[in-house]
Amino acid sequence: MFRKMRRSAQQLSAEQSTEILNKCTSGILSLAGDNGYPYGVPLSYAFNDGTIYFHSAIEGHKIDGIKRNDKCSFCVIAQDDILPEKFTTLYKSVICFGKINLVEDETEKRNALLILAEKYSPDIDEALCQKEINTYIRNTCILALDIEHMTGKQCREFLNR
Repeated sequence: MFRKMRRSAQQLSAEQSTEILNKCTSGILSLAGDNGYPYGVPLSYAFNDGTIYFHSAIEGHKIDGIKRNDKCSFCVIAQDDILPEKFTTLYKSVICFGKINLVEDETEKRNALLILAEKYSPDIDEALCQKEINTYIRNTCILALDIEHMTGKQCREFLNR
């Protein structure tokens, strides 16, 4: 169903791709937008056990796109160092494909918010974290991207290191 990487020698292992998803803090979620136009939106995220979680407003372009078509991709760039003298870049990136859904179950929603909080505010007091979740959970949408296919790629220059 998904294409094989054309330059397979540059493909990262599943472990390397997972490491990038765990380490990085933002990426571009691409959806089917209005009037057939693609819609790519930068988002913070948290990766947990094959699922990528996002928090969102409860309405808007992104939510409309997801309701229209649940298929999406999510791209994370871990490195992009320009080498002007060589007309190239040193890069590593990951693209995930899958289906995204709006989390309705409150237990899963709370769990996703905790996963996001642990990633972005690891030293925050748990009671304060729970208070924030309780304050905003009703007006926050949680999106869950269940990964069906993932590929990571690096530049050729990294192969010789």
